[in-house]
Amino acid sequence: MAPREIIVIPDPRLKLVSEPVAAVDREIRRLADDMLETMYEAPGIGLAAIQIAVPKRIITIDLARKDEPKTPVVLINPEIVWRSEETSTYEEGCLSIPEYYEEVERPAQCRVRYLDLDGKPQDLDCDGLMATCVQHEVDHLNGVLFIDYLSRLKRERVMKKFTKQAKREATA
Repeated sequence: MAPREIIVIPDPRLKLVSEPVAAVDREIRRLADDMLETMYEAPGIGLAAIQIAVPKRIITIDLARKDEPKTPVVLINPEIVWRSEETSTYEEGCLSIPEYYEEVERPAQCRVRYLDLDGKPQDLDCDGLMATCVQHEVDHLNGVLFIDYLSRLKRERVMKKFTKQAKREATA
C-alpha cells in the first residue's frame, strides 16, 4: 500500500467521467488499498479513484471518527439505484477542494448497487452522512464536484481562488 497524490481543482481530470472496472483483480484491490491509505492520511471520509488521477469507478468510504475502529467500505462500479424524495443538508468538503466547506442539499436516503472486493454484487441502503458521502463520491465518478451544486457566483469564486493558487505554485 502507498498513499497517492490527491489532485485538486482546477485540474481538468476531476471533470472526467470514470470508466467501469472490467474485473475485480489484484490490481484493483491494490488500488483500493492505496485509496484507503490516501484517504486516511489526508484525512478524509471518502475518496473517488479519479481524485488520485485514476479514472476508474471505485470509491472508498470510512465514517469512523479518529477514536473509533476503522470501518472501511470499498464500492466498485457503484450505481445509485434509488434516492428518497426527502432531502437533508450537510456541510460538505472535498479533498480535491482543500479547506473549503459549504452546505449542500441532497436526498436524505439512497440505495447503491456495487461490486465488493470479491467481485460480488451488493446493495447498500444509506441514510444520514453515509447517504451524503456515497452521493458525493459517485458524483466524482461522473465528473461532478460538490461546488457544482452551489450558486454560480460561489462556484466561480472558489474556482478563481484555486486557479490563482495553482498559477502561483506553477511559477514558484
